[in-house]
Amino acid sequence: METKNIILELRNKNSLSQEELAEKVFVTRQAVSRWENGETVPNTETLKLLSQLFDVSINTILGSPRKLICQCCGMPLEDVSMSRENDGSFNEDYCKWCYADGNYTYHDMDDLIDVCVKHMTGEGFNEDQARSYMKDMLPKLDYWKQHVKHQDGAES
Repeated sequence: METKNIILELRNKNSLSQEELAEKVFVTRQAVSRWENGETVPNTETLKLLSQLFDVSINTILGSPRKLICQCCGMPLEDVSMSRENDGSFNEDYCKWCYADGNYTYHDMDDLIDVCVKHMTGEGFNEDQARSYMKDMLPKLDYWKQHVKHQDGAES
């Protein structure tokens, strides 16, 4: 779905007029009209406000152009599983199980693998397949790339 349709749908779902939406995100009614006609797209700061107002990720407002995955465990991310920052805004890099309230849940890859393997067995994987898959995939994710750098470096 295109951004223009998503904004219109979210506005209608929340029973807001263009004027009311404009007031809530500090733009003119004409700006909202241009978004809904597909003439323009909200700027970054306005996308953040829309995300908070409608309780959806910026990725969702933009029509989900990127397939997001948690950069810690590799799980596909949707709005319901996406983590949040302390201020309530979405963090589009991590799931709510790997990052919560500004804190990372996992610091040891083997601990995460043990948790994931339990969830993956019975979902088309046996334990050995799941463990092998996770050991191969996790080091490729941003969190573990950074985590390994910090472990190897002098800093902690």
